[in-house]
Amino acid sequence: MDAAIGDERGTTERVLTLLGLLQQRRVWTGPELADRLGVTPRTVRRDVERLRTLGYRVHAGQGVGGGYQLGPGQDLPPLLLDDEEAIATAVSLLAGAGGAVAGAGDAALRALTKLDRVLPARLRHEVRALSDSVEFFGGGRTPVDPEVLMTLAGACRDEVEAGFDYPSGSEVRRRRVEPYRLVASDRRWYLLAYDLDRDDWRSFRVDRMTDVAARTWRFRPRAAPDAAAYVQESVASRVYPHQARFLVHAPADTVRAQVPASAAVVRPRGSGRCEVLSGAGSLDFVLLHVLLLGHDFEVIDPPELGRRCRALAERLLAAGAGPSVRDAEQP
Repeated sequence: MDAAIGDERGTTERVLTLLGLLQQRRVWTGPELADRLGVTPRTVRRDVERLRTLGYRVHAGQGVGGGYQLGPGQDLPPLLLDDEEAIATAVSLLAGAGGAVAGAGDAALRALTKLDRVLPARLRHEVRALSDSVEFFGGGRTPVDPEVLMTLAGACRDEVEAGFDYPSGSEVRRRRVEPYRLVASDRRWYLLAYDLDRDDWRSFRVDRMTDVAARTWRFRPRAAPDAAAYVQESVASRVYPHQARFLVHAPADTVRAQVPASAAVVRPRGSGRCEVLSGAGSLDFVLLHVLLLGHDFEVIDPPELGRRCRALAERLLAAGAGPSVRDAEQP
């Protein structure tokens, strides 16, 4: 009897693992699932039938491009949530994905895309109606359409191309991309993607996108940069006409606590020092920001910034010397 119980527990765990895999990606082939689960394709077929018995609509396609796909349910699969709980959960996740809950945006978006996969159509209308009646105030991220976030997150997960209109100077142009990751800063959502027309990696602000759509054309993932690091460096320096690097005589953790992540990249450089990379519309502006941190620092580049340091020092010394003699003699 103990062996039978153990076999049943093993089957249950495997079926739940299968369900998790089907929620992570749009389409899996039978051999792919068999390899991930460590079983035969025949066992995968039996486990798929078990999920269908539980109320999950698992579609099976034949031929090239076919495979197993988890479809939206006519009813919520038994187990988990009734209609009211599903609506409350979805609305809460929408708020979290929008930045209303500090630190919850990424996790809320992942959970929302999973819930959206099985949410019946009748409940989606109720969720949209409720979410439209919710407003937020104060700080947080720039508001974005949660459906746009879900579309992009799904395209990243399913490895399919995406398209959207995006401002470029005074024009709005259509962009075709291979989406890789959504990245949330303290202020905004960004998409790291490979721009097919420019043949290079780019970061895009989600709140500037319009007419966002995922295509059916799948792509082979490329070797990608670290998403969070790439987007942070883009936001903090590459978007500005002037970039500067400093060696600051303070621990990296201390400086990170003083500077928003969207304003500078801070990298440790040995004991008690760090490198600060930032950008601005003028070199004087970025120089003053580093000066006001209150730590000793050195200019790494550009060379022009060293000259700006000396010019600023002379102006500060002159200002600190008080009024000139001629000014003092004037009535």
